[in-house]
Amino acid sequence: MAAATKMEENATADLRLVNRLSESRSPYVRGHMDNPVAWQMWGPEAIAMAKENNRLMFVSIGYAACHWCHVMERESFMSNEIASILNNSFIPVKIDREERPDVDRIYMNYVQATTGSGGWPLNVFLTPDLEPVFGGTYWPGPNAATAVRGQHVGFLGILGKIRDVWSEQQERCVRSAKDITAQLKEFSQEGKHGDTGDEAENGDGLELDLLEEAYQHFQDKYDKVNGGFAIAPKFPTPVNLAFLLRLGQPPNAVKDVVGEAECKNATSMAVTTLRNMARGGIHDHIGHGFARYSVTRDWSLPHFEKMLYDQAQLLNVYLDAYLATKDPEMLSVMHDIATYLTTPPLASSSGGYFSAEDADSLYRPTDTDKREGAFYVWTRKEFDTILGERAAEVCAKHWDVRRHGNVSPENDAHDEFINQNVLAVKYSPAALSKEFGLAEEDVISILKEGREKLREHRESERPRPNLDDKIVVSWNGLAIGALARVSAVLLDSDPEKARLYRESAEKAVAFIRKELYDEQTGRLRRVFREGPGDAPGFADDYAFLIQGLIELYEATFDDTYLQFADRLQKTQITLFWDTTSSAFYSTEDSQPDLILRLKDGMDSAEPSTNGISAQNLYRLSSLLDDEEYSRLAGKTVYAFEAEIMQHPFLFSSLLVGVVCGNVGMRGVVVCGDEEGEGRNGVEETLRKIRSGVSTNGTLLRLGGGGGGAKSMWLRERNGLLSGMDAARARVQICEGGTCWEEEAGSFL
Repeated sequence: MAAATKMEENATADLRLVNRLSESRSPYVRGHMDNPVAWQMWGPEAIAMAKENNRLMFVSIGYAACHWCHVMERESFMSNEIASILNNSFIPVKIDREERPDVDRIYMNYVQATTGSGGWPLNVFLTPDLEPVFGGTYWPGPNAATAVRGQHVGFLGILGKIRDVWSEQQERCVRSAKDITAQLKEFSQEGKHGDTGDEAENGDGLELDLLEEAYQHFQDKYDKVNGGFAIAPKFPTPVNLAFLLRLGQPPNAVKDVVGEAECKNATSMAVTTLRNMARGGIHDHIGHGFARYSVTRDWSLPHFEKMLYDQAQLLNVYLDAYLATKDPEMLSVMHDIATYLTTPPLASSSGGYFSAEDADSLYRPTDTDKREGAFYVWTRKEFDTILGERAAEVCAKHWDVRRHGNVSPENDAHDEFINQNVLAVKYSPAALSKEFGLAEEDVISILKEGREKLREHRESERPRPNLDDKIVVSWNGLAIGALARVSAVLLDSDPEKARLYRESAEKAVAFIRKELYDEQTGRLRRVFREGPGDAPGFADDYAFLIQGLIELYEATFDDTYLQFADRLQKTQITLFWDTTSSAFYSTEDSQPDLILRLKDGMDSAEPSTNGISAQNLYRLSSLLDDEEYSRLAGKTVYAFEAEIMQHPFLFSSLLVGVVCGNVGMRGVVVCGDEEGEGRNGVEETLRKIRSGVSTNGTLLRLGGGGGGAKSMWLRERNGLLSGMDAARARVQICEGGTCWEEEAGSFL
């Protein structure tokens, strides 16, 4: 034993680490390649190095747009003192959470369980067997601001203590890590307690009153003043808003259980939240899109990073809100987000959508230090200079721009917002008209011209925040689906915008199919940046892309998208399905560098993989008349029975599956050539279907429509279609393997 210890000491003494992050294609990881910390890449080499040299691994996980990740880099990872300890006593590893969400989720579970909170940067110390010893999020470094240091334990002290514990009490440390890992495995049983018998296959063991329980939770947590469902910080959590909006347009069986007044109130809570977000500082009023979350309960001060997955989901819920209310403000915000998605910098010229824009940037090209929100905030003096005195008065009143700034000092730990203003709508054009004695049309004109001047100044004078130009399949799937839905709704009212949004979604699909999909194996790669990445597609990549393809089929009736979705669904089942307890694991069973194989059932900033997978399976079962898909959908939902029964509000996306399992799917098949007799009734039917939100409905077209609507594949795949006359204008309703005809244009 003594000889082995001596060998380990010699190996460690001989080890000279070098920073290897230039080998990565991730913008986040590459951003640390000039650190004095000798970062390694996550993988077999780093793990083997830890084992051979008997060192703990220090694993730091983040993403390119993360503000506090940049803060910790400046304070700690650029520090020679910190680097010396990490390089000589640990194996330091950097991971982009967007490339490896599987690794991130395992150790986030650990940090949340041991500290009560989580976030990024996520920092964990692991044994060479990848078992966690200690972890946390942001720790201030030697160069941290005094105010921040007083609120957190210092990183330098943590490093010293962990180093000493590993050196002096290694056996005890390893035992503790193994105990923790055993507890993690015990606690990580989500989706493994459900029934797998007949009740699960029917999907009808979970009752509709769970929706009423979820609604009651949201009502109890609702902020009646500002909208949203927390105090601060406040996240949009679009999946919950989508649940409430769909609850406002429910199948009759759901309305009977939840109550008509409650369903209306669900819509009201969601729309009020969306309206306050749209007017708040979380919304970029000069450019486009939304920041990730608000530091304040009134949505006035965001963390300024903009994430693709937020834009995609918010586009969907603003569309749902518009369909529910026909409110022009909801329509305007919908166009705002769609424009952000389909134009640079977020839209790739080759197809697909980039991941994020950073929170931090330089205020001027000549500056050396980046500041949070520098691209987005304004002084009153800038308003006066750029807009002129009269227009500045009107615009400043509209967006709450003050001489001494509108950010409270208590929310400005790094003194970055002194005299700065985050724009938020405080006064309407009607109110400004009265105050300034102007016609309302003149006020609107001043605001419009002011916005353009501010945008022009911002684009020409301020360096834009860094762009994380990875193309992530799962998030692209969310964007594809949202843009497809919007294009279908706008087809009659704004055909040019509808075409633009649809073509952008189609271009993204073409890119993914060409660059990240293997036609031979049916498998996806997760990330593209300067070529396909090493990470395989995870279950969420398949789920979210399948959802996007289904939406794109229903928008275009080009069944090549449906055929692609069908094939991806089969691959997802092969790679991720749990044959023992049902539902989908997040990773394949062959993934070598994980201590746990998890299932994703609970919603977070993104909808759960299994929630979306269950919805996909139900929709494909209806579109393709596939009973096996319906059976697997029910089993997916029921795998999470214990968790849903306990806290239904945490499983909004799976509650859609509960509705489908109880009420059943309802498919609408529209037939008829575009120029044929009765086409007006057919087109009216399509307009009516697309003017509402359906939880358990699908839409299929034979004859006319997209270029693939007459293909033999769909008729062969769905036996119910084989005898239908595609040329004759009519509408058929299909439920439970049976179809019957309804009069076109009247069945809704």
